[in-house]
Amino acid sequence: MAHLQLTALAGGADDEMEEVALLGSYDVEAGAGDEEAGMRRVQVRVAGMTCSACTGAVEAALSARRGVRRAAVSLLQNRAHVVFDPELAKDEDIVEAIEDAGFEAEILPDSTVSQPKSQKTLSGQFRIGGMTCAACVNSVEGILQKLPGVKRAVVALATSLGEVEYDPSAISKDEIVQAIEDAGFDAALLQSSEQDKVLLSVSGLHTEGDVDVLHDILKKIEGLRQSGVNFANSEVEIVFDPEIVGLRQIVDTIEMESNDRLKAHVQNPYLRAASNDAQEASKTLHLLRTSLLLSIPVFFIRMVCPHIPLISSSLLMHFGPFRIGDLLKWILVSMVQFVVGKRFYVAAYRALRHGSTNMDVLVVIGTTASYVYSACALLYGAFSGFHPPIYFETSAMIITFVLFGKYLEVLAKGKTSDAIKKLVELAPATALLLLKDKEGKYSGEKEIDASLVQPGDALKVLPGSKVPADGFVIWGTSHVNESMVTGESVPISKEVSSPVIGGTMNLHGVLHIQATKVGSGTVLSQIISLVETAQMSKAPIQKFADYVASIFVPIVITLSLLTFLAWFLCGWLGAYPNSWSAETSNCFVFSLMFSISVVVIACPCALGLATPTAVMVATGVGANHGVLVKGGDALERAQNVKYVIFDKTGTLTQGKATVTTAKVFSGMDLGEFLTLVASAEASSEHPLAKAILDYAFHFHFFGKLPSEKDSIKKRKEEILSQWLLDVADFSALPGIGIQSWINGKKILVGNRALIIENGVNIPDEAEHFLIDMELSAKTGILVAYDGGFIGLIGITDPLKREAAVVVQGLKKMGVHPIMVTGDNWRTAQAVAKEVGIEDVRAEVMPAGKADVIRSLQKDGSVVAMVGDGINDSPALAAADVGMAIGAGTDIAIEAADYVLVRNNLEDVITAIDLSRKTFSRIRWNYFFAMAYNVVAIPIAAGALFPFTGLQMPPWLAGACMAFSSVSVVCSSLLLRRYTKPRLTTVLQITVE
Repeated sequence: MAHLQLTALAGGADDEMEEVALLGSYDVEAGAGDEEAGMRRVQVRVAGMTCSACTGAVEAALSARRGVRRAAVSLLQNRAHVVFDPELAKDEDIVEAIEDAGFEAEILPDSTVSQPKSQKTLSGQFRIGGMTCAACVNSVEGILQKLPGVKRAVVALATSLGEVEYDPSAISKDEIVQAIEDAGFDAALLQSSEQDKVLLSVSGLHTEGDVDVLHDILKKIEGLRQSGVNFANSEVEIVFDPEIVGLRQIVDTIEMESNDRLKAHVQNPYLRAASNDAQEASKTLHLLRTSLLLSIPVFFIRMVCPHIPLISSSLLMHFGPFRIGDLLKWILVSMVQFVVGKRFYVAAYRALRHGSTNMDVLVVIGTTASYVYSACALLYGAFSGFHPPIYFETSAMIITFVLFGKYLEVLAKGKTSDAIKKLVELAPATALLLLKDKEGKYSGEKEIDASLVQPGDALKVLPGSKVPADGFVIWGTSHVNESMVTGESVPISKEVSSPVIGGTMNLHGVLHIQATKVGSGTVLSQIISLVETAQMSKAPIQKFADYVASIFVPIVITLSLLTFLAWFLCGWLGAYPNSWSAETSNCFVFSLMFSISVVVIACPCALGLATPTAVMVATGVGANHGVLVKGGDALERAQNVKYVIFDKTGTLTQGKATVTTAKVFSGMDLGEFLTLVASAEASSEHPLAKAILDYAFHFHFFGKLPSEKDSIKKRKEEILSQWLLDVADFSALPGIGIQSWINGKKILVGNRALIIENGVNIPDEAEHFLIDMELSAKTGILVAYDGGFIGLIGITDPLKREAAVVVQGLKKMGVHPIMVTGDNWRTAQAVAKEVGIEDVRAEVMPAGKADVIRSLQKDGSVVAMVGDGINDSPALAAADVGMAIGAGTDIAIEAADYVLVRNNLEDVITAIDLSRKTFSRIRWNYFFAMAYNVVAIPIAAGALFPFTGLQMPPWLAGACMAFSSVSVVCSSLLLRRYTKPRLTTVLQITVE
């Protein structure tokens, strides 16, 4: 049955599908997941990076370290993601590599974006009581090895211990214990290979005695592997076995054992990062204020005081061999140069020590040249009596302007990560835990930290409060606003068994929910992880900026030296009149000022910030609109999409198959026919099979069911077990249908190919009826029983209301839409005609969709695939841009580059439009950054001086440099104003 494809039903909360992580983790390199099995991943906060040359130096230092498989460094996030072999390197080696490169490093505690635990095997040690001989051992081992998910089981009689390797996604520790106890033995888990690392902030740590009390409490907690107390920050880092002890139990134990003197709270890693950013901004502001306070008097002494006779005469008085004015400037500027400017010297030294160069090197060269010349001129004037002009204010004002630019840059860069901050803030701080008594009845409620919620907890959600974790409703009815996570603006009705998403807002009624996913397993955490990973990734266009940054500083220093030599030699040879250099007293100082201006005005930062700031803002904006991008490379490819391939079922259609027609072509009764077909399809998990089963059930039992929803479900299960016929030898035939045996006779349910293949003749009347259905966009399911054709069923899947308009919109954007489906040609063409697609590929098996994509890619065209992420995975992976639509909360989207959270085709247009707008902004950023340097450096070098007589002073050059990088960041921030394209605009329709 080519048209019978495995498809996710929209909103199918009851579908018993294999549960996988929603957004899976995204590896930047294709195939990285296979190559990096067993590798350790860490996030490192890196302080001191100023431009893309710094990130290159950190990446090079990490890559050179033995055991490091991959390293990605983000300038904007001040963070490095490192993948390494734990057998060859340790966390300390990673920190040491970064510090050797001249930067400060700190391993961040495991955050909620860690790898899903279901991807690895755990080793658990169980205590087994009641074994008396080798037969008991063999019995326990045999039982354990038969359990699903158990890889290996070894039991020792002498120690009464058993070691079991198991997949926690397939079987839990409690199920293993239950299996051993069912065999007649006592069992308990002692320890497992699993471990979690968490940072707790502890209030009440005032003395060393409090620290000792905390140490004693932690030592007594079973399952706690390691702990380290930081008294200065009132923090404790713990490593524990979550299979033995829960985080909530640890926090409660600390409070109880200390008689409530100590209170522990889980630190949110994102809020901690935000705190670090705030500290950096505060530190930069403090330096700026200090520099400004010291530089303003210098500026007044140089520029204002000479025009005030009384003050001017006072400053010309001598203190020893020095003029008082010059001495004051020297003291003040020395403090700016070496106290405030210490950070530039340290950063420049670290960069040069490792053979790299950055903006700090340029600032140090420019300011030091000005300072050293001025100091030498001051000493020469003091001892010779001839006082050449000094330029102390140049270095002070350059440092002040650079710091001012850095401060504005820090503030602007903080704005680019607003999307993640907003997502983090969606998660509520606390949750109301429903407490149970010994009989299992609810006896009260307790407010706990939301990060301490565990799977299985019953939680109370009040009207107007946020849902604390993913789960399902166990009591109550309400409406929930899910727009902040899914982008769906209409509140969703919730009742018993309805799924809920953590971070969404409960509007009206009180709900009791049971948590199923917490921490890294929640939809919100995975969205945050995906956005963060995307912001860490580099778009291919950034390689150009990285290359330019690597050679930029040496080129600028060379140009500065050439500028000095050109002006100095021309002055020495008399090529220009002495009046040009009269103000500076000699051609040496005249040439030096041009040279310093060249060094100071050049800005590598603007180039380095052009791409990452835009990508960071765009991924955040996309997340706010329900469009999740998995990296800068995907964002770059999407701008050039030429073909968009749509799957039919569940993508162009609603994915809600319903039976519209059932016709019998034999002497059989319709009810008997439906019972026969439903019995055959009951063993299938396919959506079309479920549609047939539901139709047959309602045909027989409509009006005979209770009104309560839970009662209906229970009664339906009872009826199904009694009503359906016994089926033998059921087998699914991919692409054509199913076959089985009922009452000793073979039954076939599928498409025309299945029936013909088995030698069954289709009557002309049935053939004509089938053709009419297919021409009206319905899918025909044919049924044969005991070698004869007995009837057919017509199934329709309604089109999404926006499908036709989106297809027309893509055409207006210059994108060619194509529909690829496994359905028959007549049905496919009828659907395509309805939505306006001319290019149709029908009767294509799931694996064949990838071949269609490759054929379109042969001429270099960029192909996007829009699918539901299940049977479309090969095609999503083969496409240049894979878009998984209608992700919901349970579907694995690992092959796709874009995840369109809402089940709405309009987001396909949003994804392409956002990509085009982003890279248009990036190109403007590069133009401004390149144009600035191309124009500013010649002006600073004095190219206009012979014609205009205007010379750019070094302090003004420093101000220009400071504002150039800020302007690029502000340009990227304009993307925050992005709005989704209205289809009326795309279609150029004027609405009256």
